[in-house]
Amino acid sequence: MIRRKTIQYSIILDAVRKMKRHVTADEVFDEAVKTYPNIGRGTVYRNLQKMCDNGELRKVEVPEGADYYDTLLTPHYHIRCIKCGSMFDVDMPHLDGLEESVKDLHGFSEISHDIMFKGICARCRAKK
Repeated sequence: MIRRKTIQYSIILDAVRKMKRHVTADEVFDEAVKTYPNIGRGTVYRNLQKMCDNGELRKVEVPEGADYYDTLLTPHYHIRCIKCGSMFDVDMPHLDGLEESVKDLHGFSEISHDIMFKGICARCRAKK
C-alpha cells in the first residue's frame, strides 16, 4: 500500500535535513513548529518513525536517553558527549563479520549491532 506524504511529513523531513546533525524528536519538533506552528509533538514522533520505516532516516537508540535520528543510512558507529549529549559519527570501518560470528555462536537470527562510544567532545573540553 502506497501512502501519500503529507505536508507535515515534508516539513519534518526538511527540518531534520536542515539541522545537519543527529537530532532528537524534541529538537525536530522545535524546528518544525517554526514552519508549521500547529504541528503536534505526536505527529512529529509518528512521522519520524515512518521515515525510519521508509529508509529515509536511521534511528539511533540511546540507552537511558532520547533516541536520535540520523540522515546517514550506511552502517556506522557513533560517539556521544557525556557532558552536552551531542552525537557524532565515528570514522571507522563497520565490523561486518561481527554479526555472523554472534549468530553462529548463539543461534540467533536477523541480528544487527550498534556501537555507541562515549566521551567528552572538543567543545565541552574547551569550556573547562
